[in-house]
Amino acid sequence: MIHKYLIVEDSTMIREGVCEYFEMTSQGSVTMDQAATGTEGLNKIRENKYDLVILDIMLPGASGFDICKELRKTSDCPVFFLTALGNEENILKGYEIGGDDYIVKPFSVKELYCKVEALVSRLKSQEVKSIKMDELELNPYTMQVFVDGQEVELSPKEYFILKLFMENKGQVFSRESIINLVWEYDFDGTDRVVDSQIKKLRKHLGTSGNRIVTLFGRGYKIQ
Repeated sequence: MIHKYLIVEDSTMIREGVCEYFEMTSQGSVTMDQAATGTEGLNKIRENKYDLVILDIMLPGASGFDICKELRKTSDCPVFFLTALGNEENILKGYEIGGDDYIVKPFSVKELYCKVEALVSRLKSQEVKSIKMDELELNPYTMQVFVDGQEVELSPKEYFILKLFMENKGQVFSRESIINLVWEYDFDGTDRVVDSQIKKLRKHLGTSGNRIVTLFGRGYKIQ
């Protein structure tokens, strides 16, 4: 299996050195994407799925913290902070917003590689199995959804609504509970947004969308 990593680092020497070492040492099992600015990094995580992201913190355009926060809205992939900011306040902030490890510059590329591989291997061994309902399958690790073996492209909110339903088959969720569980603090609108997202989800799932049932006055469930 080939893993795809992203490094966002404004130092060309560090960025290219890490990419070269990872791709060479992994013997083809790792491919690296790279970004030199925070803005470029944000664009890449919005357009691609990564198995791991390495972030500098002080970046032009957007900070590594900003990128991590954005990434955590749609992905649980491991995040390593790679930075000169080694004080306790920044380290704790990195962990609080969803970082998995924090490596302070100057650093050993070999040590970084070993830490990354250890974490990825451990997460792979703990990988959650796909959730299946006959023709419908959801893989929580890769965030992919399949209908009759064909991948279906969903928006992040559609995916997390479906995941919530499939993990709790038969349970009824009100609009308010769906907002609290899927949007959390990232919500600005009325509860009718839920109806709109479920309508789009049903359409994307084709005939499997009929599994999502409306219980008038109560909410939704999957059966």
